[in-house]
Amino acid sequence: MPSATSAFHTADTMRLILLTCLTMIAFAANSVLNRMAVDSGAIDPSSFAMIRVVAGVVALCMILTVRGGSLPLLQRGRLVGATSLAAYMIGFSLAYVTLDAGLGALILFGTVQVSMFGWSTIRGARPTARQVTGASIAFAGLLIALWPTDGAGGDIAGALLMVIAGLGWAAYTLAGKGAQDPLSATAANFVVATPLLAVLLLGTGLHAAPSGIALAILSGAVTSGLGYALWYSVLPRLQGQTAAVVQLSVPIIAIAGGAFLLGEALSLTLALSAALVIGGIATAITASKAQSGRN
Repeated sequence: MPSATSAFHTADTMRLILLTCLTMIAFAANSVLNRMAVDSGAIDPSSFAMIRVVAGVVALCMILTVRGGSLPLLQRGRLVGATSLAAYMIGFSLAYVTLDAGLGALILFGTVQVSMFGWSTIRGARPTARQVTGASIAFAGLLIALWPTDGAGGDIAGALLMVIAGLGWAAYTLAGKGAQDPLSATAANFVVATPLLAVLLLGTGLHAAPSGIALAILSGAVTSGLGYALWYSVLPRLQGQTAAVVQLSVPIIAIAGGAFLLGEALSLTLALSAALVIGGIATAITASKAQSGRN
């Protein structure tokens, strides 16, 4: 019979897997909500980004007030977290004005993966051959799913903006690994990022219908604010390479959400790419256990 310690470890592992899956779904929902709002013309990208971050601030501060606790605005590393969050939101919002959606997602998560693997390597946590293999398989799946096949694409400026978004999200993820209180750290990042977004995004051509505002609030309060707080809570328990590869599932989840919520067509190509991404992620995540078993 399994010992109590073994049973506890199994339950703890399952909880970590569940929370990580919920976080990836929240991240994917941001893409679906953004497409739903901006592509329909219900709101412009700048207004969506601003309402998104303000809604995140309100939701997180309300929860923090009820739960109790301080807002560590001046904590060491806060500027890094807030600036990287602002860079991600600005790049993400503006890139899709000219960039093909599939190519944009590929650039975003490809940049995140390369950045986090590279940083982990620099810090001494060299990826194993199995982790590199898993990442390669997952990335191949993304190429199949997201690479434009109809000649659609985007300009250089849009691609660079999405690279900035990817670098920003990678930096935000890495900064979050040291957060002792994920909720308060996320709330503080949102508060400090708000004026940065206001300066860089607000301008002419702003418009927002009630439906666009509602979708931006949902994205900011739930799938961004609470989603990022949840991400900060699971990050300390994930290896840097694993955290990078797991996020490759987000575009696949977003495509599936688009099929159910936006009526986008599913195809055999999508099924193949999803199998490759899931298989690659599984290979990378189980790499450390396989290595331990050989020692």
